Amino acid sequence: MPAANPSPPDLPGETSLARALAAIAPYGVHTGCRFIREGDETHLSPEEARSIPARRPAMRRASGAARWIAHRLLADIGIKNVAIPRAPSGAPVWPDGTIGSLAHDDDMAVAAVARIGQIVSLGIDVEPALPLPDDIFALVATGADRMGSAGQRLAGRLLFAAKEAVYKAVYPLDHQVLGYEDIAVDLKADRATTTTGRRVSLVYCTAPRVVVLGYVGGVED
Repeated sequence: MPAANPSPPDLPGETSLARALAAIAPYGVHTGCRFIREGDETHLSPEEARSIPARRPAMRRASGAARWIAHRLLADIGIKNVAIPRAPSGAPVWPDGTIGSLAHDDDMAVAAVARIGQIVSLGIDVEPALPLPDDIFALVATGADRMGSAGQRLAGRLLFAAKEAVYKAVYPLDHQVLGYEDIAVDLKADRATTTTGRRVSLVYCTAPRVVVLGYVGGVED
């Protein structure tokens, strides 16, 4: 299992983001965050480390930070001493009876976990609270997207994070690769739909970082 290195104190921004995530998370979903630190790669268990092909230190640190969070969230629901390896698809493999999702940007890692129940799949994404570059927005946005009252400055970033979270939520269910054009986001209705027929509920925060959590219920309404 991961090395039991002591964790340094929370860095500025971690506590406020943790509170924001807890405020938006649906009942039964546990969330957490962590600034990526030097040495976080040591939090990978041997099984996890073998499953992650990335050799760049930054990528392994990010994977270790995300799993550091997930291990603790799983422990909170009574599941300890388990590995979360990476599947060939790139998705994390969760212990039986649980669902979850991991994400990171250059500086922050986030995770969400839950026991399988009323929610059957989760997806999460984190992004810096900065405008999305115009060239990326042009790739992500379609005429089917509805931004609602999302602030113009972060609307593109929020849309991008929403589509990433939706993809992570539906891929374990359908095992189909979706492009941005296959996901229609309606932030006014807090929902997204996919060309595979999935409807995904969305919750999000935009400060101190943009984080979107997408989830699929046991009965899609």
